[in-house]
Amino acid sequence: EPGFPAEKSSSVPQKKFHVLVGVTGSVAALKLPLLIAELLKIPGLEVKVVTTERAKHFYNAQEIPVTLYSDEDEWQLWKGRSDPVLHIELRRWADLMLVAPLDANTLAKLANGICDNLLTCVIRAWDLSKPLLFCPAMNTAMWEHPITAQQVEQLKGFGYTEIPCVVKKLVCGDEGQ
Repeated sequence: EPGFPAEKSSSVPQKKFHVLVGVTGSVAALKLPLLIAELLKIPGLEVKVVTTERAKHFYNAQEIPVTLYSDEDEWQLWKGRSDPVLHIELRRWADLMLVAPLDANTLAKLANGICDNLLTCVIRAWDLSKPLLFCPAMNTAMWEHPITAQQVEQLKGFGYTEIPCVVKKLVCGDEGQ
């Protein structure tokens, strides 16, 4: 603050920036521990993760050093009318949402407004004044299907930001996006 010596102002706790990471059932979810580790290197960042059930197949939850939410948490938290609703609490908490990876199935759900799990409910309720970044990750054959481009454009039309695919050797052995 102006008028305060630097040593005094540095002792004032700074507000943490809240990042909510969504992870879906793409094989790229195996990189979730690495993604979280890299995010946690950024000073002042607090991270929470929302996972789909299918994404759990690709990573070890014990390797995720932040709070990890899934569908079960949504239903266990709410018992009655005055209880908090987890997908609303998470959208309020977050300053930014990053969906990485975004698989073809969840991409289709989001583009069509389907919200049948915790992650898709958070996104459906998302505050559009806050950034939402999505990282599509699927086999090249799925990526090249004509409907994928339409669905990506739909998400961009909502104001979400695409982090483009990269070309590489895929887990299945194919080379492509």
